[in-house]
Amino acid sequence: MKSEILVYINFLSIKQPKCDDMSNQISERAQYLLKILVNHYIRDGQPIGSRTLSRDAKLDLSPATIRNVMADLEDMGLVSSPHTSAGRIPTMRGYRLFVDSLLHIQPLNEQEQLHLRRHIIEKDSDQDLLEQTSHLLSEITHLTSIIMLPQCHSKALRHVEFLSLSHKRVLAILVFNQQDVENRIIHTTHPYSPAELQTAANYLNEAFVGKNIKTVRNALLRELRESHQEMNKMMQTVIEIAEKAFDDTEERDFVMAGQINLMDVAELSNIEKLREIFVAFKEKRDILNLLDEALKAQSMRVFIGEESGYDMLSIITTPYMIKGTAIGVLGVIGPTRMSYERMIPIVDLTAKLLSSAMDSGVSS
Repeated sequence: MKSEILVYINFLSIKQPKCDDMSNQISERAQYLLKILVNHYIRDGQPIGSRTLSRDAKLDLSPATIRNVMADLEDMGLVSSPHTSAGRIPTMRGYRLFVDSLLHIQPLNEQEQLHLRRHIIEKDSDQDLLEQTSHLLSEITHLTSIIMLPQCHSKALRHVEFLSLSHKRVLAILVFNQQDVENRIIHTTHPYSPAELQTAANYLNEAFVGKNIKTVRNALLRELRESHQEMNKMMQTVIEIAEKAFDDTEERDFVMAGQINLMDVAELSNIEKLREIFVAFKEKRDILNLLDEALKAQSMRVFIGEESGYDMLSIITTPYMIKGTAIGVLGVIGPTRMSYERMIPIVDLTAKLLSSAMDSGVSS
């Protein structure tokens, strides 16, 4: 487990948002003191003075020497002083250097690993599995968890039914993968008889069962282009009904749990900050764009502060897979002052277990 996590960490400096490589510009002593300062601030949430650093660093350095090092780090934008007489705290740039170059990962203990392995198992539907995993991830991290729903190419069509509701309304019953059922009402350009709807369903069930939705859509569009002139009425019915039934299967979404945990974070206790964050969760657009970016990276990502879109938040994400293909991402949302060394292995193992459970569902 530890070696797997270290592989991820080796990738962090490559896969993270672009930033200056500060590790080559400061001495090993300065890096060590910055690491002590960040760990101390993550633990206690209070500015750290030179005397405290001198004690915690266990180096034969005077407070004056440490003050000089801190002044250099402040000039480089890695730490700041919230008040003139206060100690120093890490900046977003300081956190980035810490995560990219100074982080020491803590492997999960056996009890934590066993807890995750016992609860992330194959469910009756992917939705149940994702919701269960999201709640479990929030519970174990005490942060907000987020899981992007699988992209549509992972949805294998199992069965289709169409039922006439009224003059131009049809109920489409779509079964994906093993037992994921979606019901949607579609509005057609003209009324279809029950016999026409049954014929369309029979055609789709015979031609496309086991195929992913993207394949189905592309095949129907190709059919439309190639035989538009001589297309018979049955195919016209199939294409209109299928096009509308599958129209929003690519709609992006996510499941989330533990939003209330953010209310316990001192830095986020301001009601206006919380309102802004919860509005973003509700509107989803910015969060989904970030998850899309994380999915494209195909590796673990750590978005710190303003990189996440919110100065006081950080997001750790990593992809989950079906048969080796990344189909979504999961992660945690918390304060910039989160325990990265603990959260990264939790997110990593959760993604691996979720991938395994989804693979089992596909193959069963």
